[in-house]
Order: sequence, then structure tokens, then C-alpha cells
Amino acid sequence: RMAARRALKAVLVDLSGTLHIEDSAVPGAQEALKRLRSAPVTIRFVTNTTKECKRDLLERLTKLGFDIAENEIFTSLTAARNLLEQKQVRPLLLVDDKALPDFTGIATDDPNAVVVGLAPERFHYEMMNRAFQLILDGAPLIAIHKARYFKKKDGLALGPGPFVTGLEYATDTKAIVVGKPEKTFFLEALHGAGCAPEEAIMIGDDCRDDVGGAQNAGMRGILVRTGKYRPADEDKINPAPYLTCENFPEAVEHILERLL
Repeated sequence: RMAARRALKAVLVDLSGTLHIEDSAVPGAQEALKRLRSAPVTIRFVTNTTKECKRDLLERLTKLGFDIAENEIFTSLTAARNLLEQKQVRPLLLVDDKALPDFTGIATDDPNAVVVGLAPERFHYEMMNRAFQLILDGAPLIAIHKARYFKKKDGLALGPGPFVTGLEYATDTKAIVVGKPEKTFFLEALHGAGCAPEEAIMIGDDCRDDVGGAQNAGMRGILVRTGKYRPADEDKINPAPYLTCENFPEAVEHILERLL
């Protein structure tokens, strides 16, 4: 038997695919979040989204009726920016224009690093080739995350992972990955929540990045069958998810009834 778990102190919640899909909320998610807020836990929203800056993301969620504060959101863009500042490099930013505000003040002239997010407009031969040449010249390759795909209204869509992997393959280097499922990402997200990983749980629709990543960092993980979830995803990680639920409201129900 596992040693008795300490009481739950923090809940990390994924956004896209868990609370909403593009501009539609997952049914009942707003109400479930309100219920979760009545519990004595710290809530953090952790997302790999690179499609928009934190401000736009917050606006989108507020329009959908979610009560979320900006300082509760921890994004892979924030983590990438922190890394750029630590390394003091000038990035070639392969990110969507809407994500650029999160890099305000970072010098990008004469780049000596490559940063890849989800940037469909920039994933063309000339741009990829420029990134390739910089990496060959010694520039570090920084992947905001390496997701294979994500969920859009009209089905699954390629994530940045395949493009990062292409650059790794061509240059024979390994990217530094900053977002989920990296252990440091989850630990940074908990920073300031005043709790150990064992006292936290993650809810998300991505078996590897959300649940596997959280569990590797010492947390528990709940997989929801919304968003990018596909049947048998729960068999793709070892150890298996702590729990698999239909959706976010069901996950909240379990937390309120069983974990507090």
C-alpha cells in the first residue's frame, strides 16, 4: 500500500480541452470551478497554449464566464520567457503574433537562440531553414512544448511537437522543453502555493503532458475524456492516471467528495 497521502492543498487545472475548446466552455465547467473555489485549496491554471498571450487568454475565459485571476494562470510562454531571461539570449521567435506580448522587452535582433511555439503561419520552408541554420551555428533550440496535436472545433490539429522534432532530427540536437510535461514546469507552477507536489493534483485532457507530467513530478493526475482525449489514452502512461473522469465537473466532484 502507498503511504497515506497528505491532505490536498492545490489543484492544477489545464485550460484548452479541459475547461474550454476554442470559444466554447465544457458544459458545467464554470459551475464546477465555483464549487472548487469553495474548498480550502489553491487553484492554478496551467497551460501549454502558445496561441495567445496571457491577457488574451484571460479575456477569452472571462467571456466564457470563468472567474479566473491573471496571477492564477501559469503558461508555458511565461516559463519560456523566464528561461530566455536566465540564458540572456536573443530569440528567433517562432510563435503566433498573438503570443508576442508575453515577450515584450526581450531583444530579438541578430538572434542566437530559436524558440518554437505553435505558429502555423511561420512553419514554412524559409523560416524553418533559418531556424535550422541558427541551430547549426550553436543556437539553443527551445521548445515551448512538444505536443503532438491539440483539439480544435473541427477535429485534431498538429501541435508544435512535429516541427520541433524535425529541427532536432535535422540538426542532431535536443531541444530544451519548457512546458508540460517537464517536471520543472509543474514545480514552477506550484511555486508560491506553499505545498509539496504530493499535496497537489492535476486535471487535464492530455494523458502524457498533463497527467503523466504531473505524476512524474510527484502529484496525482486526473484525466478527463474531453478535448484531445482519445479512447485508451489512459493505457499510454505508466503509472496509469490516478483517475479517469468524463469531464471537469466530475473530477471536481471526486476531489470534493474524496480528497478533502
